[in-house]
Amino acid sequence: MSKSFFENVLEQIDATAENMSLDSGIHKMLRQPERELTVAIPIEKDTGEIEVYTGYRVQHNSARGPCKGGIRYHPDTNLDEVKALATLMSLKCAVANVPFGGAKGGVTCTPSKLSKKELQKLTKRYAAMILPIIGPRSDIPAPDVNTNAETMGWIMDAISMYKGSTVLDIVTGKPLELGGSLGRREATGRGVMINTVELLKKLNKNPKETSIAVQGFGNVGSISAELLVEQGCTINAISDVSGGLYNPDGLDIPKITKYVNSKPQISLLKDYNRKKDDEIISNQDLLELDIDVLVPAALENQIHSDNADNIKAEIIVEGANGPVTKKGDEILSERRIYIIPDILANSGGVVVSYFEWVQGIQSFFWGVDEVNKNLKNILLKSFDEVWKISKEEKATLRDAAFLLAMGKIAKATELRGIFP
Repeated sequence: MSKSFFENVLEQIDATAENMSLDSGIHKMLRQPERELTVAIPIEKDTGEIEVYTGYRVQHNSARGPCKGGIRYHPDTNLDEVKALATLMSLKCAVANVPFGGAKGGVTCTPSKLSKKELQKLTKRYAAMILPIIGPRSDIPAPDVNTNAETMGWIMDAISMYKGSTVLDIVTGKPLELGGSLGRREATGRGVMINTVELLKKLNKNPKETSIAVQGFGNVGSISAELLVEQGCTINAISDVSGGLYNPDGLDIPKITKYVNSKPQISLLKDYNRKKDDEIISNQDLLELDIDVLVPAALENQIHSDNADNIKAEIIVEGANGPVTKKGDEILSERRIYIIPDILANSGGVVVSYFEWVQGIQSFFWGVDEVNKNLKNILLKSFDEVWKISKEEKATLRDAAFLLAMGKIAKATELRGIFP
């Protein structure tokens, strides 16, 4: 029986703890979230029928500051997944050196089957149900899979109604008109691009001679693709839940992005009016293409023991959280494939969420150039720290990132002491 997502994350934590001779008490603390909340979310649907959904909020570790993490709406969302993602968020914040711990939230639902009015009801009731454990100084949610700036605006409004005043710093990833930050929507994809280009430089590879496949064409995948094209890379393949497109000479990413963003509802790649040289491929085909860089930016556990031997890319950049299983990671490492791990590769979102939180507290907002400049500085510093540890310890980039992150959390825990 295959291991769960959370078990995979714990396996990496255990291996790192042994490698760094981590204090056994701190190791035990890192293996268990500080707080797990499961809530029932009843809403009246447009038909008048009452439906009850299940929601979660997990806070993993607050040693380095308030917890931070997104909220996802997905039919497969469960407590195990949310615990795993909250744990990864603690590590991601530590790698990026932003003063947050990790949290995550989710609602088990199929958003495409809910009207906008139903989604708004679901969101506001969920916000009310998790209100006892969230707050600007304790836990600040953000968007994730199938949630966006509008969703965050609904949450901010619900919490503000309870508090009796507008609370800008309760969530990040909000619309600009409601205290959002310039550059936040593009931040995760921009981080993927910055990390990819930096690794290409370290390996003396030219972006203009680099072929890339991107699995998942949502916010992270589409923006990563756009920005990598601006750097001179060629995007040969992309995919979404309906399947993928491949062109050996490169896809017209600006045109495809325009199509995907053209409708208020989800626009699927299978319905795209493709060029005659564009081939239809499956998600599995995309993962196994003969290209230079693979960016899995969909969901977790996409690369595993059954397909890791078939991966032909020299570099994998984890746009999604946990797209490679522990066993898959071991196979790829043995094959000397470079993997920029999720806790480094997709940390751009939480970095700019930090900027948004700071701007909301101060009610003073930055220009997009300042946001992007500060984001780049932080990500390059993080990349260099991970790269240096990787070389010194003769470790993979994932192992190096875990060593860096767990070392920072352990130091903060040690300095604070155990309460009481």
